[in-house]
Amino acid sequence: MSGTSLDGLDIAYCEFIDSRHFELIAAETYPYSSKWHDRLANLHLATAEEYAIADEELGRYFGTMVNRFMGDHPGQVDCIASHGHTIFHQPERGMTAQIGDGNAIHAVTGIPVVYDFRRLDVALGGQGAPLVPIGDKLLFSSYDCCLNLGGIANLSFETDNNRIAFDISPCNMALNYLASKMGIAYDKDGEAARNGEVVMPMLSMLETLEYYQLPAPKTLGKEWFEQNFLPVLKLYESRPVADLMRTVTEHIALRITSEIKKSGKTVSKVLTTGGGANNRFLTELMSKALPEIEFDCSNPKIVDYKEAIIFALLAYLRLNGMTNTLASVTGASRDSSGGVLCGFSNKQLGGNAISMEQSLLSRDV
Repeated sequence: MSGTSLDGLDIAYCEFIDSRHFELIAAETYPYSSKWHDRLANLHLATAEEYAIADEELGRYFGTMVNRFMGDHPGQVDCIASHGHTIFHQPERGMTAQIGDGNAIHAVTGIPVVYDFRRLDVALGGQGAPLVPIGDKLLFSSYDCCLNLGGIANLSFETDNNRIAFDISPCNMALNYLASKMGIAYDKDGEAARNGEVVMPMLSMLETLEYYQLPAPKTLGKEWFEQNFLPVLKLYESRPVADLMRTVTEHIALRITSEIKKSGKTVSKVLTTGGGANNRFLTELMSKALPEIEFDCSNPKIVDYKEAIIFALLAYLRLNGMTNTLASVTGASRDSSGGVLCGFSNKQLGGNAISMEQSLLSRDV
C-alpha cells in the first residue's frame, strides 16, 4: 500500500482463514527515498513517457521491497495484492490511475499479483474509491464507524444494511504540505499546530468549499487539493506556518465531527487509523467536540496497516469470486470484484481459466 501522504510503502503479511477472519503475521513500512518522494509528488506534471517509465520502475521497486521483506519474514506467499500509488483520480472523467505495474512486481518476485483494483468500478460509473469499506464491513464490524486519517480523511459506516463511505477532507496531504514549509516531514503529535493560532478568515474559507456540500458518494484526489484547497493556504502564506497548521487541523476536526453527527447513527466507538491517528492534537480536538465517542487508535498495527490488510482482503475476495467493491459506497451501477490478475497458473485459479477457454472454443466467435 502506498498512500497520498507519501510516507512510504506499507507491506502487510496476512493469512486469511475466511473473508471475516485474518492474522497479521508481520508488517513493515519502507520510507521512500527523497528521489522517489519527489518523483511521485510531481509525476502528475510529467510527460506520458516519464509516466510510463515510472509505472514500470515503481513496480520493480515494489517487487524489490517485497523480496527484502520476505527475506526478513520468510513464509509461503500465495499472492501479492498491490494498491499501487495514485497519480490521477478524476472519476467524473472516467479516470483513475495507480502506478506500480503488477507485471513488473511479478517479474521481480515470481509471485502472482492482483493489482489495479479501482478502474473496473470507475468503468461502471463509480468513484473507484474508497475501497477499504468492504474490509470495514467484514473485518471491523464491531465498530460503529471506521475513520481513516491518511492523506485524505474518510469515513465508513453501516446504515439500513448498506455500507456508506466517502472522503471527508484533506488530512495529512495538507498537514504534511505545511510541515514541509517548516523543514520537517510531518508535525509530530500535532505540536506545531497546538502552538499556533486559528486564522478565522482562513477557516471560514475552508469551511465553505463546495465539495463539503456535495452528497455521497464522493471522493477527493490530489488534483482537487491543488485546485481548491492549496489556493486558500497560499492566500494566507504570510502568516506563521504554525497558525496555518492550527487552522487546518481545526478544519479537519470540524469536518470529521460534523460528518459523524450528520450520519444519524448512534456512535459510541470509532476505529481510527492512518498516520493522522498518531496526531494527538487532532484526536484531542475530535474528542473535545464529541466527548461521548471513543476514537479508538489503541492497536498500533491496525492503525498503521489497516489499509494494507484490507487490500490483501480485496485480493482474497477477488480470487474467490466474491464482491470486493460496493456500489453503495462508490455509486457504481453494480457491485463488482475488481483487480487484474498476473502470473497465476490455472491450478491457482481453480481451473477457471481452462473452463473459460473451453467455453469460448465451444461458441461461434
